[in-house]
Amino acid sequence: MPFSDARNRSAVSRREALLTAGSLGGTTFAGCLGSNSRSVSVLSAGSLARTFEDHVGPAFEEETGVEVHGEYYGANAVMRMVEDRTKHPDVIVSADATLLRDRLYGEFTDWDVEFAANSVGIGYNQETEFGQGLDSGKPWYQLALETNEGDIAIGDPDLDPLGYRAVQAFELAETEHGLEEFRETMMDLVYEEPEEPQMMAGVEAGSRAGAIVYRNMAIDHGMPFFEFPDEYNFANPELADHYATVEFTTAEEGYTAHGRPVIYNATVNDGADEPDAGHRLVQFLIDESDLLVDAGLTVGDSLPRPEGDVPEEIDV
Repeated sequence: MPFSDARNRSAVSRREALLTAGSLGGTTFAGCLGSNSRSVSVLSAGSLARTFEDHVGPAFEEETGVEVHGEYYGANAVMRMVEDRTKHPDVIVSADATLLRDRLYGEFTDWDVEFAANSVGIGYNQETEFGQGLDSGKPWYQLALETNEGDIAIGDPDLDPLGYRAVQAFELAETEHGLEEFRETMMDLVYEEPEEPQMMAGVEAGSRAGAIVYRNMAIDHGMPFFEFPDEYNFANPELADHYATVEFTTAEEGYTAHGRPVIYNATVNDGADEPDAGHRLVQFLIDESDLLVDAGLTVGDSLPRPEGDVPEEIDV
C-alpha cells in the first residue's frame, strides 16, 4: 500500500523531537532503548488482550527489559479515550486500521503499520444444544434463529469493531443465504457485551451458547471456532468490495464503518511518554510474526504494511 501524502504537515518536527530525545538519552533507537525506559503503555483493541499479555508482552520484556503495561477495550472506545485524553498511551493498537486513521490522524499521529489479520466466526460451547448442532454440521444461521434471547453474544457495536462486524456479518449472511430480516431478528436475540475481553466468559461457563468473535479469541480460550464463510468472515482481501456493501453507524458518535477486512494496526502516540520504547514495540510486532501466528492471528505475504509518514525508527 503506498504511503499517504495528505497528513504530513508536522512530521518533520515530530521526528526531530524523537531524535533529539534519543540523543539526550545517550543512545539511539537503532541500538537499544534509552536507559530510562522501563515500561511502555499500550491501549489496544480488546481482542488482543491475551496476545499481548501471554505472547507479545513477555517476549518483548525478555528481549528488551521493558515491561508492557496494557489496557484493552473495544477499538471505538480506545479511539475515544485517546481523543478525549482520558488515556495517554505510548502505543495505540486498533482492530480496524481505517478506524484509527479516521479518528487519530492529524492530531495524535500521522502513520501506522498494519501487522496482522483475523477472521470472524463463532466461538461456542460444545455442551450446549447450539454447539452440538454446529458440531453435527447444521447451518449456523438456522441454529442461531432457534436460540433463546441472550444465548449468543456479540460485542457492543457502538464501542467495538467486533460488534459492528457481527452486525455486518448478519446482513451479509441474510443476502448470501436468502434469509428474510435475518439481521433484524438476530439483533433482537443477541446479547451485546460492552467489555470485549469478557466476550468468552459466558460461553466458557455455559451460560451462553456462543459468541461472534475473532478466531484468535477462541484459540486463546481453547474453544472450538466455527469460521464464517469468506463472504462474511472479513478475512479475504479479495472480497473487500463485497464487504464494503454493508455499513454500520454508531449511535453516540455517528461514525459510519463500512465492511472491510479485519486488519490490526499500531502507531505511537505523538505525545508518548516513552516514544523510544513505543517505536521498539511496534518494530517488535513487525519482526515477530511467528509470535502473532502462535497467538491465532494471520500474517500473510502482504503484511506488515506501512501507511502514512512512518518514522525512520521503524523498519518495515
